Amino acid sequence: MMKVVLVGCGAMSKQWLDAARRIEGLAIVGLVDLDAERAQARAREYELSNAVIGTSLDAALDQTKPDAVFDVVVPAARRDVALTAFAHNCHLLTEKPLADSPENARAIVEAARQAGCIHAVVQNRRYVANVRRIRRFLDSGAIGQPTSIHADFFVAPHFGGFREEMAHVLLLDMAIHTFDAARYMVGGEPASVYCQEWEPANSWYRQGSSASAIFDLGGGKVFTYAGSWCADGFRTSWESAWRIVAERGSITWDGYDVLKAEAVVPGREGLFDKTQPIEVPALDPADRVDGHLGIIKDFMQAIETGTEPETRGTDNIKSLAMVFGAIESAETGRRVVIAA
Repeated sequence: MMKVVLVGCGAMSKQWLDAARRIEGLAIVGLVDLDAERAQARAREYELSNAVIGTSLDAALDQTKPDAVFDVVVPAARRDVALTAFAHNCHLLTEKPLADSPENARAIVEAARQAGCIHAVVQNRRYVANVRRIRRFLDSGAIGQPTSIHADFFVAPHFGGFREEMAHVLLLDMAIHTFDAARYMVGGEPASVYCQEWEPANSWYRQGSSASAIFDLGGGKVFTYAGSWCADGFRTSWESAWRIVAERGSITWDGYDVLKAEAVVPGREGLFDKTQPIEVPALDPADRVDGHLGIIKDFMQAIETGTEPETRGTDNIKSLAMVFGAIESAETGRRVVIAA
């Protein structure tokens, strides 16, 4: 039985606890929150009557001696949670983003290395079925190596609260999902970015609700991102709408269920090479999906086998670096070299 303490019992914790109670061999032995009543409410809701409830993570870890910590706190508190977990020799699975700054991200990753603990991030867009299918299809070489990756994200949610007041709201709060998916699908290593942010007249956000970015993902791959939190009409999926151009064809995904590919075939019609539709295979049994559930299972397997989880911090920090690189570029008006 793997024992876990969850810290941060706000709204997002429900997704974690919903997934955790479906996993055999996982026991939530502690719930920690600055608001003890909120932690107690979660314990009642999920029938965790034996869980230790508290406001101090350090005390809860001393009392329960768990194998791992689930971090669902606000990003500004993430470094303190991580260092406390590693000091108790606990493995750590954290909600995205990995950290609230590049410096804190590097400090957390280094602390995990020094402690010899497994550290992973809930970057759950990787566990979307069509993201898996696109990666497998491109890896097959059916249309050659990807060269140009394009993602459009146009959604107009009225969140209320802190998001509408924060700086760089689109890049900092949402874009990492798209950035990480792009990097994963094409096997990209981010090298540089140029980004511009703006606030349209129709926006109800304070700053950074719209952005366009161009990333060099290395190996001749360029990724363009166009996004907005305030674009009413023709809403895209939360997963974005995609077009990936490769050496011998293209694949498109509407972000929902429509996934199409075309490959170049011999001959031309006027100015254009002939193309024909090509099937994108269904999920492979080895593909891990199911969002939080899939990631938690992957994390547990890594602990049990001594392997590295897919969304390990040492890899995820590269996607976070794309976010901070884009923000720096938007603030300075210059192309920024990305170094995780």
